[in-house]
Amino acid sequence: MSGATTWCADPYTDALRAGRGPLFLRRDDGWLLPLEVERWCEEPDAADRSVLGRCRGTVLDIGSGPGRLVAALAAEGRRALGIDISPEAVSRTERLGGAALCRSVFDPLPAEGRWDTALLIDGNAGIGGDPAALLRRLRQVVSRTGLLIAECAPVDVDERCEVRVDDGRGGRGTPFPWARVGTRALAAHAVRTGWSVAEAWTVADRPFLSLLPRQSPVPPRHRPRP
Repeated sequence: MSGATTWCADPYTDALRAGRGPLFLRRDDGWLLPLEVERWCEEPDAADRSVLGRCRGTVLDIGSGPGRLVAALAAEGRRALGIDISPEAVSRTERLGGAALCRSVFDPLPAEGRWDTALLIDGNAGIGGDPAALLRRLRQVVSRTGLLIAECAPVDVDERCEVRVDDGRGGRGTPFPWARVGTRALAAHAVRTGWSVAEAWTVADRPFLSLLPRQSPVPPRHRPRP
């Protein structure tokens, strides 16, 4: 995936090792999006628990970061796997007792087509800079009766941009594509890529969508003429 080198390198690795920021996504025009490293490295909060409570069956956390959700599921005896392109993120997840692989969602994944739940939390609907491509990929990952839970941007936005990881002190990674999508935009992308919206909710100003694969209609059988 584009951006893999950036996320594997400093300053993201340094922030995860320290368990704190500051850390930002920075556009070339100077716009900054703060990244909540401290929250990612803490126990799941109320918004996270609203996601965990909706997970069913086997769970794949895409862009799992330092692993708070995977570890929480593992502590409950649930089968969960995190994937992240940062080796430090994978190491932190494993130290918390969760299972994780250093892998992009666009790489071959274990149990493709059989995951009961997939997660795109903490802005990870922006992975790859193309929400439609990501949602199409996830149709291949979850089962036909599976569930995708995605966190949306807390504003009405549908943006593709090039960003860098920035520590606010002069340390910057290389540019990579990213996207920001609010609830309305993500729902529209979902419908166009074969998903249906099952539920929308917000906790602590963090909006979420629950998506289900839309089953393709069965074509009518050809009946020979009498």
